[in-house]
Amino acid sequence: MAAPTTREKTMNKLTDNLLNSVHVTSQSSDLETWQDYLVDFMEKEVGSDLKSLKNVGDLLDKLREENNVLEEQVLTVSSSVPPKVSAALSAAEEARCSLEDLLQKERLISNRLHQHLQGAQPWMDNLDQTLTQVDTIERHVKYLRCLQHIEELSAAVQQCLMTSSVWEAIRAVDSMAALDAGLNQSGCSHLQDFLRETLHFWHKIIKDRLAGDFEKVLIQLHWPIISPPTLSLTPTANGQEINSQLELLVTQLLALQNSDDLVSQRALASCQGVPSTQPASSATPPSQDPPLCLPIQIMLLPLSRRFRYHFYGNRQTNSLSKPEWYLTQVLMWMANSSIFMEEKIQPILDRAGATISAMVELCRGLLSLVQEKVASDASRLLYDDVLFCHLVEEVLQFEKELRSNQSYPAVLPGLLHLLLEDAILQKWLTVEKKMAVEKMDAMLSAEGAWSSQYKDISDMDELKAPDCAETFMTLLQVITERYRALPCPSAQLKFLGLQRELVDDFRIRLTQVMKEESRCPLGARYCAILNAVNYISTILGDWGDNVFFLQLQQAAVSLGEEGVLGGLGVMEVGRLASLEGSLFEGLLALLDRLKGDMMGRLLEWTMREITEKTKPYGQDRWLSLPPQQDQTTMTLSSSACPMMLCVRDRLLNLHQVLSLPLFQLAWQGLAERLDNVLYQDVILSNHFSDGGAVQLQFDMTRNLFPLFGHYCKRPENFFKHVKEACIILCLNVGSAILLRDLLKESEDEAGDWVGARDPSPESALNEVGVYCLAPCDVLILLNLRASWPGQ
Repeated sequence: MAAPTTREKTMNKLTDNLLNSVHVTSQSSDLETWQDYLVDFMEKEVGSDLKSLKNVGDLLDKLREENNVLEEQVLTVSSSVPPKVSAALSAAEEARCSLEDLLQKERLISNRLHQHLQGAQPWMDNLDQTLTQVDTIERHVKYLRCLQHIEELSAAVQQCLMTSSVWEAIRAVDSMAALDAGLNQSGCSHLQDFLRETLHFWHKIIKDRLAGDFEKVLIQLHWPIISPPTLSLTPTANGQEINSQLELLVTQLLALQNSDDLVSQRALASCQGVPSTQPASSATPPSQDPPLCLPIQIMLLPLSRRFRYHFYGNRQTNSLSKPEWYLTQVLMWMANSSIFMEEKIQPILDRAGATISAMVELCRGLLSLVQEKVASDASRLLYDDVLFCHLVEEVLQFEKELRSNQSYPAVLPGLLHLLLEDAILQKWLTVEKKMAVEKMDAMLSAEGAWSSQYKDISDMDELKAPDCAETFMTLLQVITERYRALPCPSAQLKFLGLQRELVDDFRIRLTQVMKEESRCPLGARYCAILNAVNYISTILGDWGDNVFFLQLQQAAVSLGEEGVLGGLGVMEVGRLASLEGSLFEGLLALLDRLKGDMMGRLLEWTMREITEKTKPYGQDRWLSLPPQQDQTTMTLSSSACPMMLCVRDRLLNLHQVLSLPLFQLAWQGLAERLDNVLYQDVILSNHFSDGGAVQLQFDMTRNLFPLFGHYCKRPENFFKHVKEACIILCLNVGSAILLRDLLKESEDEAGDWVGARDPSPESALNEVGVYCLAPCDVLILLNLRASWPGQ
């Protein structure tokens, strides 16, 4: 190793001196750590300059001064800590002593309070007993005051009736009714019973007196009006006085309405508390309906007596087979009474501030009689299909006239809710299905089942629906009209399910008849079945967009009706909810499949005959036909005449027996199939001279296409293969050579993966009018030309 330099020796000496000086105050420090630190420190302060070593003494003095300062600070801090700790301990001791004093005081006060409460307990017991006695006495006083008030009101009513102060008596009775309402939550049952008996007693007396006077006035006004009112009735001499009495009595009866409602409710509650031997009936009007106006109740009494006299018991007019008798009678009473109610009663109600319609109230009262009667008759007719159907028909007709002629509000119940009772609704559905099936059997076996009743009227026979199909859809429409007015969507959906079941049943019957007629698809009955399927499908499609059926569709989704939505997945139900589908989609799919099968069989049978007629035409000598200039006049090929006649006759026949939409499908399908036959069996199976190609084009464009020109403007668009093949075969030689070379080069380049040519084969074909045929097909057609240069 090299000997240390002078500088290094000097640095080592300085380091040793510094270590010795620092070791005095840092004996516990690691020596090596301090040595590294001092070496770094000396490098920083002195560096490699030897001339700066003269400042080492100053640096050592500086370090000693800093060391002394640090020692003084440590001593100062150590001397100041004990007084602070001592002060904190003193404060804690004082807090502890204060807390003990407080706890001692708390125990003392708690003991005194406990002693005070023990001493006051007898006083508290005595006070509680006294307050209980006071409360009992107070309740007894209130009970006696209430009893006294009832007696005072009763005496007041008696005094008012003795002095004919009816208004005062009515006010007193109303006070009794208000008091009864106030005691409704009370536990004083005897007081309540006494009050209600008193109220009922005086209410009956006042009501009987007013009702008697009111009936006398009504008799003078010729109420009830049984027959239609006449305009020739002369007013009575005291008409003004009678009208005044009428208004007074109606107003007083209206004032008695509150107590009458209360008495009626109590009587109804007491009747419901007794077990009834009568079966529950849906004829009971909904409980939320307000009670009838008291004057109208009295006016209904003579009509009610007449109704029960004629339509109950052993009277000849009480016949289960004639529900129209009492239904018509009630409608007549409503119509005959309308003028009287509007002119006599309604103005009084308006002046009294009653927000009710006199005519509506009268209709409600009469309807309650009819509801009871219909409910009774319906339950007795559940085992007689004919009479039950007749009753349903009459009820539906009554409901229609009630809503339209009498303007009865739709929010109030009529008679239809009676038909929604489970047993009656199920019976109705069963009878509807039974009679519909019987009618289907009859209509399909009728003599003119497969002929259209409008066959002689061209403007009305576009769909050419046979009589059986039209009768069936009329049957479904009648069922719809019957259940359309029902107030319950769930019941309506049950009838919709029945209709769908009937449609499917009718489709199966049509399929069975079609299989019997499938041996002759061109027959009139086979085409009539096809027309029937198309007619039913068209009507069901229209129903799917009908507002009524769309509402039923929404109701089915919201109610989750299994009878209608059964078997549908989440996606199908979602489509129904968004109104993208219809409830008839499943049936329409089945009908469309049947229609497609029948149309395919019809076209297949037709094409079989046409193809047979096409064979001579395909075997013609196309290669040896002379050019066009050698013939003075172009004529139809003789071998094509049978085919053309067959096509013409079949088109005329299909046009006569098929509906217009079906015929559109038929001739287009026929054109497509004929295009394929001519292209495959005639064109691709022969070679053509120039004359043969021109003759083929003449036969097609001037003879075949015009046969379809009666049904569209451009029939050649339905014979794309034949039309474009004729274009290729009739190209002049130069154009044909250029086109052939282009197509061959394009074919070779496609095999060698060469880039696209300009012009492309497709654009070249489009220029000559070829859009459907592929380039390879065009090459085949060009090779069918017999005349090429050099051949």
